[in-house]
Amino acid sequence: MSTDSGTERIPTARLGNGGPEVGVQGLGCMGMSFAYGPTDTDEARATLERALELGVTFYDTADAYGAGDNEEFLAPFVAAHRDEVVVATKFALSIPADDPTKRIVRNDRPYLRECVEASLRRLGVDEIDLYYMHRKAPEVPIEESVGAMAELVREGKVKHLGLSEVTASELRAAQEVHPIAALQSEWSVFSRDIEEGVVDAARELGVALVPYSPLGRGFLTGAFADAEKDLSAGDQRRVHPRFTGDNAAKNVSLLAPVREIAAAHGATPGQVALAWVHQRAAAHGLTVVPIPGTRRRSRVEENTGATRVELSAAELARLEPVAAQVSGARYPDMTLTSAGRD
Repeated sequence: MSTDSGTERIPTARLGNGGPEVGVQGLGCMGMSFAYGPTDTDEARATLERALELGVTFYDTADAYGAGDNEEFLAPFVAAHRDEVVVATKFALSIPADDPTKRIVRNDRPYLRECVEASLRRLGVDEIDLYYMHRKAPEVPIEESVGAMAELVREGKVKHLGLSEVTASELRAAQEVHPIAALQSEWSVFSRDIEEGVVDAARELGVALVPYSPLGRGFLTGAFADAEKDLSAGDQRRVHPRFTGDNAAKNVSLLAPVREIAAAHGATPGQVALAWVHQRAAAHGLTVVPIPGTRRRSRVEENTGATRVELSAAELARLEPVAAQVSGARYPDMTLTSAGRD
């Protein structure tokens, strides 16, 4: 099967019951202006346009990505293609400028109100297509937060609601308050903790899964082997435990089957990693729309090509044990993830 992107558009899928229809692969826009070092702005803008040509209609950002810079970066593209694109952004996660490794979480109604107005202004839209709660604050019941978010839907500021990194019980409680279109959590060949309950809950409730970092922040593609040695000083991946030191050395060795399967398909390791995520939809019986991030046209062409890679049962079996062998946690502090609260 050819993995060449050409001009073939990717298939579509619907987020949740009654949610928006989007390309079956979205685009994570964070790295275009935040977290992963210097960016070629012109190339990043060209990447947005190329993605749309290929059927990528779902664009993901957040107010925490560069203190709103990423939303402002997306605004001209959104304005030019407002009727063609679905824009997702998030609130709740503040990253202090003097310590990019720190996270301050707020889910309270006054902060939500402040955040949504700021995001609407920066994006230049009257209504946000999909609005996520980026992380859950432990002191605020999720029913209260989702209730406040539902007010935004009734007021026409937001079309659909989403959550990120919540547990199965939290997702069920949220759904009792207002329909949740999408749940965004990390899911990849290396990261499978959401399969311990969260995926089942999403399937039962008709909530779409939107895997972020489906390429392991680039590690699964072979883009780097040790973050401290290979990435620039401002790159946040340098603080992720699994990408440095002994952990990185051990985890690189786990990529062998990914590379071998890629060679057999005439594909790239990244395409195999993405194909694995796409095939979670059939494996678990729910909608799955991964949002790999990139800043280059060549990468978005490669990534969308993954929708045409079909892994065999034998190949899937070879990848099955990988996640359990990964060394190091997903984040330096896992308390703000579903795994950290389960």
